[in-house]
Amino acid sequence: MATEKLIILGGGPAGLSAAIYASRENFNPLVIEGYSPGGQLLLTTTVENYPGFPEGVQGPDLVSDMRKQARRFGARFVQENVTDVDFGARPLKVTAGGKQYGAECVIVATGANAKMLGIDSEARFVGKGVSTCATCDGAFYKAKQVVLVGGGDTAMEDALFLTRFAAMVTIVHRRDSFRASKVMQDRVKASSRIKILWNTVVEEIKGDQKVSSVMLRNVLNGQINEMNTDGVFIAIGYSPNTAPFKGSLAVDENGYIVPRDEVYTNIKGVFVAGDVADHVFRQAATAVGSGVKAALAAREYLLGLEYEK
Repeated sequence: MATEKLIILGGGPAGLSAAIYASRENFNPLVIEGYSPGGQLLLTTTVENYPGFPEGVQGPDLVSDMRKQARRFGARFVQENVTDVDFGARPLKVTAGGKQYGAECVIVATGANAKMLGIDSEARFVGKGVSTCATCDGAFYKAKQVVLVGGGDTAMEDALFLTRFAAMVTIVHRRDSFRASKVMQDRVKASSRIKILWNTVVEEIKGDQKVSSVMLRNVLNGQINEMNTDGVFIAIGYSPNTAPFKGSLAVDENGYIVPRDEVYTNIKGVFVAGDVADHVFRQAATAVGSGVKAALAAREYLLGLEYEK
């Protein structure tokens, strides 16, 4: 087993920005990017809030350009999922695709996946009216009708944010009460541009090239109604991709890696970046920033090892 100087786990904006910085430092990083590299940006069409693109940029194009930039400076890529790690000894060990890799230093940037409704029709409309990021896509729905699914604080925050643009936000919630904090519930209920459908679930999302309506089912009486809408925002939570690291890295009650001083973990030589440790902001730009910080911290660590040798 050859030992790499630096292995970066994840091929989204956090991992790719870390790869760009690390490769320019001649650390020749190995990026184990997973089977679906690109992260949440692959679920987005036009990205209008990423700096440097006044006309916006397609999410997949942004990821592709970042990957090309990292490769240009010497980053190498393996398209496998991480299945196990051993951070208890040196070298650090990472298993992916049935192969074990050794590393002096590791950056974990495996991201988080938005929880979806689990209905067949939603995947067809992702980026075509179905969104998991109100902050990213809300501005596309000026003076339009939107549906938002969820009942926690994030759902309340997203609904209030969407009222800046949408003519009406309809919250669809499967229960008869929200899980959100009282202050957030009060703000939502006080808004004249938000209405709430209790005990209701989205049964189907309909449309041609984009979303045009949803089929809603009342869970108490089973009645199904069709409601016209221009968009569906899903705000039922995220699942951080931390399964391989549990038992090795400190995680919180929701499974997110707990960072120390932004990018350090409880294991020396293991750093973290992006949404796998961020359950608040979850933006491409913030992921890029944390990826840069992790790369710079890894550089200092690796230079320290070289000095010791």
